[in-house]
Amino acid sequence: MELKDKIRSIPDYPEKGVMFRDITTLLKDADALTEAVGQMQKKLVGQEFDLILGPESRGFIFGMPIAYNLKKGFIPIRKKGKLPAEVVSKEYSLEYGKAVIEMHKDAVQPGQKVVIVDDLLATGGTAKAIVDMVESIGAEVVSLNFLIELDFLNGREVLNGYNVNTVINY
Repeated sequence: MELKDKIRSIPDYPEKGVMFRDITTLLKDADALTEAVGQMQKKLVGQEFDLILGPESRGFIFGMPIAYNLKKGFIPIRKKGKLPAEVVSKEYSLEYGKAVIEMHKDAVQPGQKVVIVDDLLATGGTAKAIVDMVESIGAEVVSLNFLIELDFLNGREVLNGYNVNTVINY
């Protein structure tokens, strides 16, 4: 199955000149969703790790089934103000401004090995912010796994030195 064929491309969204890659068409196709999760999960074969982290909200979509399949814990990375206990946070740049993400301070322990799972690697800002939070606690990022990578935005360069895996490249 060619997963790229299951992703809808929408020109000029959210602004003129942008080609938006809409994964909702992949998500509604049971076979394509199963294949996408399976291909992302295969990228983790042979890697030793303790936890999967996924940023809100599409990192939840792909990270949870992989964590479930591999019998690993899942840590949600949330937007500012969404978690009830003590948090670590990181501000990062977006194409259209700044944002803050958070995780519970006790979600990851020093020395643990983690994998970050998300739907998209664009500029690398979100992923790098998560890496910074994880490392500030003393844990190790084993790999970063994405369904899609937008090569022309050079997000991989921001994550230089880390194991980055993607399934679909544009």
